[in-house]
Amino acid sequence: MTRLLLINPNTTQSITDLVLKHAKRFAAKGTTLRAISGAFGPRYIASRIGYAIAGHAAVDALANDRGARDAVVLACFGDPGLAALKEVSKVPVVGMAEASILQACAIGRRFSIVTGGERWKPMLEEFVAAQGLAARLASVRTVAPTGADIARNPKAAMALLARGCSACAREDGADVVILGGAGLAGLAAKLQGTVDVPLLDGVACAISMAEALAKQKPCRAGTPPALVASVGLSKGLAKLIGSP
Repeated sequence: MTRLLLINPNTTQSITDLVLKHAKRFAAKGTTLRAISGAFGPRYIASRIGYAIAGHAAVDALANDRGARDAVVLACFGDPGLAALKEVSKVPVVGMAEASILQACAIGRRFSIVTGGERWKPMLEEFVAAQGLAARLASVRTVAPTGADIARNPKAAMALLARGCSACAREDGADVVILGGAGLAGLAAKLQGTVDVPLLDGVACAISMAEALAKQKPCRAGTPPALVASVGLSKGLAKLIGSP
């Protein structure tokens, strides 16, 4: 049995529930899933400040979780706090964006990302560059509705998303398109018939990668964080980083 913990670092429980629902569809038989939300922070991440707060919330959620797990999925496209989670976790941690772009590169030569919320474009371009894959990125296209808007009313955004995905293939030269965002979970399959290139679902990519790593049981990579005293952190997080 493989046990996956999904962390949604925003504070909207309906998005956590949506991701968990679709993660169960994508997960292999014998995989069990739990999902938790951030204890504080924005309802939805739509800016750099929200992204920074969500990184703290993600690590705090992991530090205060007491359940058993074989791998962790950071269920937010853009992966806020991913490096810190990897530093402190004893089991593999997979980000939705990380898993998606790696799998896109395995399938095709150049990939694009389509997501909700205009402010995500430069943030995702920077994320891809930080992974050393800027040369493989054809484009990032956004639609005006945020991921939270799309999660509330996906039908209203389908035409916009379809046009964005088609433009990535026809105008930008992408041979794989990632539909990014927790709020867009499950929409890639519904849009695939409108686009001539493969569409990847960020949740599906993250679940499959987390399952594979959990089965391998790799030893911990990197160096654990130095223990330091702290002020004002939650009990679990203070203990994790070494505060007395």
